[in-house]
Amino acid sequence: MNKDHTDFPAICRKGPKFLRRLLAGTALFTATDALAQVVPQKAGIFGSSEVVTFSVLIGVISAAMISAIWLIRQRGNIEAENRELRSDLSDANQRLSRYQALVADKNRRIVIWDGLLERAELLGQLPAETGAPSDDRDFLAFGRWVKAQSAGELEKSIEALRTQARSFDLVIETQRNEVLEAQGRVSGGRAFVRFIALNNMRAELAELKLEHDRLNIALRSFHTLLDAIDLPVWQRGTDGALVWVNEAYADAVEAPDVATAVAEKRELLATVAREKIRSVSTFDTPFHDKVSTVVRGNRTFFDVVDARSAAGSAGIAVDISGIEAVREELNRTLKSHAETLDHLATPVAIFDGNQRLQFYNQAFQRLWNLDIGFLERKPDNGEVLDRLRAGGQLPEQLNWKQWKANALSVYQALDTQSDLWHLPNGQTLRVFATARPQGGVTWVFENLTEKVDLETRYNTLVQVQGETIDHLAEGVAVFGPDGRIRLSNPAFRAIWGISEAEAKPGTHIKAIEQACLISYDQPDGWKRFTHIITSFDDERPSSRGILELRTGLILDYAVIPLPNAQTMLTFVNITDSVRVERALTEKNEALRKADALKNDFVHHVSYELRSPLTNIIGFADLLKTPAFGDLNERQAEYVDHIATSSSLLLTIVNDILDLATVDAGIVQLDLADISLTDFLDDIAYQMADRLTESGVTLRIAAPDNLGRMVADQQRLKQIFVKLLTNAANFAPDGSVIELACRREGSDFIFSVSDSGPGIPQDVLDTVFNRFESHGQRGGAGLGLSIVESFVSLHHGTVSIRSKEGEGTEVTCRIPSADVPATVAAE
Repeated sequence: MNKDHTDFPAICRKGPKFLRRLLAGTALFTATDALAQVVPQKAGIFGSSEVVTFSVLIGVISAAMISAIWLIRQRGNIEAENRELRSDLSDANQRLSRYQALVADKNRRIVIWDGLLERAELLGQLPAETGAPSDDRDFLAFGRWVKAQSAGELEKSIEALRTQARSFDLVIETQRNEVLEAQGRVSGGRAFVRFIALNNMRAELAELKLEHDRLNIALRSFHTLLDAIDLPVWQRGTDGALVWVNEAYADAVEAPDVATAVAEKRELLATVAREKIRSVSTFDTPFHDKVSTVVRGNRTFFDVVDARSAAGSAGIAVDISGIEAVREELNRTLKSHAETLDHLATPVAIFDGNQRLQFYNQAFQRLWNLDIGFLERKPDNGEVLDRLRAGGQLPEQLNWKQWKANALSVYQALDTQSDLWHLPNGQTLRVFATARPQGGVTWVFENLTEKVDLETRYNTLVQVQGETIDHLAEGVAVFGPDGRIRLSNPAFRAIWGISEAEAKPGTHIKAIEQACLISYDQPDGWKRFTHIITSFDDERPSSRGILELRTGLILDYAVIPLPNAQTMLTFVNITDSVRVERALTEKNEALRKADALKNDFVHHVSYELRSPLTNIIGFADLLKTPAFGDLNERQAEYVDHIATSSSLLLTIVNDILDLATVDAGIVQLDLADISLTDFLDDIAYQMADRLTESGVTLRIAAPDNLGRMVADQQRLKQIFVKLLTNAANFAPDGSVIELACRREGSDFIFSVSDSGPGIPQDVLDTVFNRFESHGQRGGAGLGLSIVESFVSLHHGTVSIRSKEGEGTEVTCRIPSADVPATVAAE
């Protein structure tokens, strides 16, 4: 049944003639069936009509039989045709499968458009490493996974392919820097774009093509840039012939365009210059020099740079004709100025950028009376100053090197510097030093010497100085370079007990020294003053000190060098302040000795108390043992009180001894490598009974990876015990004491907090003081003092935070010490 239904469409395709034959055959089978029904009824009677009818029936039956035979043959043919069609269909399916397998290759993907308005159909996939999306919609959004330049070219090419049937072949880059080949074709009214992931060789070729395109674009950009500038630029081949020139080069050689300049080999530089460039230029050292040539009939100077490469050479020329013209004009101007300055009465000297003398006029030579031969050899500026100083022509300076450096600093200055030079010959010069724009300095010396003006200014200055110094409370005396006193004030004379006549101006320091010996019986002091004042050293240092006179006065003196080789002595009466200082020093020494005595007493008494306390504790423990008999309830209670009080007293004695050893500076830390986790477990076990007696609970908040640190384990344990004990003393019954630990780098930070009554703010600053006890269960007040002392020994810090009604928190930070050499060796 299924087979007939399957073949019916093929039978229908045979046409109307075949259907008529099929219907005739069907009629034949129908007539045969009718005859079979009639003949048995009419078998006994044959009339003429019956014979005719019978003959017709026979004819019909014959036709039907013939049609049936033909139908059978046609049916066999149809079955053969169906088998052939099924074979063709199977072959077509196989070819379709092969094509689909080919299209579904992971290295390619095809996009098909049936028309401009139809949606695209996508076949195949690209490797994931290319960055191409697998989703169809994301794949068609080329800008998301293809670089911008490649995406723009691809979209334009696809638009031309679909609208104008223009084929294309592109190499595109993805966002992951992978290279793909895109091929656009039109076939059968459909547009196809095939994306192919390239293999190694093809990918390398595609990358080279992209690099080639980029280099071409860059080259065109550089050519465009070089064409835009007005500097001639050229490029030569390995044979020295021009390969490319820019617009400025073509204009310089009067060529209509760059192609003509290259084709006609029009040279900008002369043959001699080109040969020089070829012989001098190397791959490592380009040619760089000034070259003269003729451009449009005018002599032109170029600054030429020509660099050689494996492909030839390239050069550029900068027109410096204007600069050369300006330089020549400047030389002419300088020569004219020199001739003018030479006739001036004002001394002028010009030094170049290397500080060498380039020009001087006759007035300069006459002012300093310098040898012309010395000036003509163009000496250095510093050498000129040294010559003038050696001749005693410059002002006396306290520090010649510093003064000379300041004078020569004008070479780095922007503004004109001026100064007054008071020469030893009595002249006063106003000196102007101006830095030149082209480098160097121009020195101008203006003579301001006029006797009346100088005397007036000098007298005014002396009067002002005298009035000022006379009213000072400190003693002042000024001596000249010849050792004679210039001025002194009444305070100076009163301190040393000398008269105004003995210290009158012009008196030599030797006479002043003899007059002062009455008050000061140690001549070494004034001899030191005499040496400093009369010495000829270039550098005269200042000096300070203290003198104690036989009159009981104590003086603070200072020796201060002044300009013009003068020296000032000042004396300040500090008798009262020194006496107060000495009194304070003696009192402080007495306090220090009293403190040392107290420490010795505490240390000695503590040691003496330890032995009887140890005996008391031992005997109390013996009384508890059954070997000495049973104790009644009250006796046992008394023995427990004795043991508890003795242990508490021993703890106090040990604390005092620890503080005494810390104060004496004899404590040495026994540093060792400590496992902090094990250390905290040991502390918790040791404090369990003590905390149980106080009715509080210890909660430790610490990470598992506290690690290790180097510290004195015994001292560190005492810190923890003191802090926890102190917290237990103040914490209410049933409360929790929290011990929080953490690490910050190599530092170990831990804090102990309780929920006790807290500490008032007015006594918070004294909690670390010794024998300061606060609270209801306070002890001797040594716990926090010991904590602070031991933390300080570890170079750490301790702080406390408390508020009334909210408890107290003590935080310690202890850095890890360096591992001792013995520990490192182990």
